Amino acid sequence: MTRERLISLDVFRGLTILLMTIVNNPGDWGNVYPPLLHADWHGCTPTDLVFPFFIFIMGVAVPLAMPEKRYDSTTFNKILVRSLRMLCLGIFFNFFSKIQLFGLEGVPLLIGRLVITVAVGYALMGNFSSKIKNILAFSILFIYLILAYSGIEAYQDVRLPGVLQRIAIVYFVVSLLYLKTTKKTQIITGAAILLGYWAVMTLLPVPGIGEANLGKATNFASWLDSLLLKGHMYSGTITWDPEGILSTLPSIVNGIIGLLIGQILQLQISKTEIVKKMAITGIALIIGGLLWNFAFPINKSLWTSSYVLYTTGLATTCLAFLYYIIDIANYKKGFKLFLIWGVNPMIVFFASQIIPQSLVMIPVTDPNNPAQQTNLLDYLYRFGIAPFFSNPMTASLAGALVYVAIWSFILWIFYKNKQIFKV
Repeated sequence: MTRERLISLDVFRGLTILLMTIVNNPGDWGNVYPPLLHADWHGCTPTDLVFPFFIFIMGVAVPLAMPEKRYDSTTFNKILVRSLRMLCLGIFFNFFSKIQLFGLEGVPLLIGRLVITVAVGYALMGNFSSKIKNILAFSILFIYLILAYSGIEAYQDVRLPGVLQRIAIVYFVVSLLYLKTTKKTQIITGAAILLGYWAVMTLLPVPGIGEANLGKATNFASWLDSLLLKGHMYSGTITWDPEGILSTLPSIVNGIIGLLIGQILQLQISKTEIVKKMAITGIALIIGGLLWNFAFPINKSLWTSSYVLYTTGLATTCLAFLYYIIDIANYKKGFKLFLIWGVNPMIVFFASQIIPQSLVMIPVTDPNNPAQQTNLLDYLYRFGIAPFFSNPMTASLAGALVYVAIWSFILWIFYKNKQIFKV
C-alpha cells in the first residue's frame, strides 16, 4: 500500500488552523463578534469547533501516514518521540511569559526569551537522529517538571496542560490503537470511553462537594484537576482547566473517529462510495450528538460525550464535502491559500503564540499621552488598524485578518521553498 498525500485533508487542516489564528488573535479582546468566542459554558460556537476538528484531522492522518500498519520498536519510538516533542512544545508556550534571566526586564529580557525559544524550537523540531530526538525531548520535559515543582516563585503557577499537550496524548494513544488493534476494538474503545465519561460526570458524587453535577467549578473533572494540577492550571479558570486530566479521555475519541474515517479513505472502493460512507457517518454522528445533548449537554470545556459526537460529525461531513470537491471533482483552484496553511501547521502553532507575547513586551510611547507607555501590539492595533473602522468589533476582526495575511505571506514563502516544519 503506497502513501499518498490527501489534498482535501491538507485543505481542511489549513481551514482549521487559519480559523484558529483568527479566533486567537483579535485586535481587541473586549470587542469580538460572538461566533469568534467560545461558548460561555454549554453550547457550541464556530470557535468551539477548531480544537476538536484538529484532533479529528490528526486521527484521519494516522493511517494515511502509516499505510503498511507495521508495529515494531522503531515505529513505537517514532510515535513516542513525536508525542513528547509536541508535549514539550505545548508546555513551552506556558513557560515563555514566565522565563526570568538575571533580573533582566523589558526588551533585554525579551531577547533572552527569544533566544531560548529558538533553541527549544530547534531542539524539538530539528531533524536529528532518533536517539538524539529522544534524549532532547525527555531532557526538556524533565527540566519543565523540575522548574514547575522546584518552588521557584516565577514557575510555581506555570500551567502544564494545554492544546498541544492534549493533541500529543491523543496522537500517542490513537497511533498505538491503529497499529495494535482492529477496527472493532477501536469502536468499542471509543464507545466505552464516551459512556464511561458520561457515567462519571453525571453519576459519581464529587468529593467535598456532593452530588454529581456539571457546574463550572463543582463537577468531578474540576475536582480532579484541582487535586492533581493544583497551582498549574489555566489562569483564566483557576479551579479547573479546559484541557484538564479527565476531559482529555473523551478527546481521544475525536482522534479514534478520525482514525476510523482515515481507514474508510483507505478502502479499495470507488471514491464516490467513500464520500457516501463519510457523509452518512457524519450525519449519524451529528444526530447522535444532538440527541445526547438532552442528557449530557454539548460543552467544549468539559469535552462532553455529546460534544465529541457532534463535532466529529461536523468534521466528517466537512471532510466529505472537501473530498468530493477536491479529490473527485478535481477542483483545486480556490483552495490554494488553505493548502499553504495546511501543510505547515506546526510552525503556525509554535510561532503565532510566541509573537503576540513578544510584542506585548516592547514598550512604546502612547501618542495620545506622551507621559504614558503602551506596548507595541496595542500600538499597532490602536493606531494602525482601529482608526479605519467605525465598528470596534469589525476593527478587532480586521486586526486578526491582518495577522492572518502576514502569516499567509510567510507560509507562502515556506511552501514555494518546500520547507515544512515537523516534530
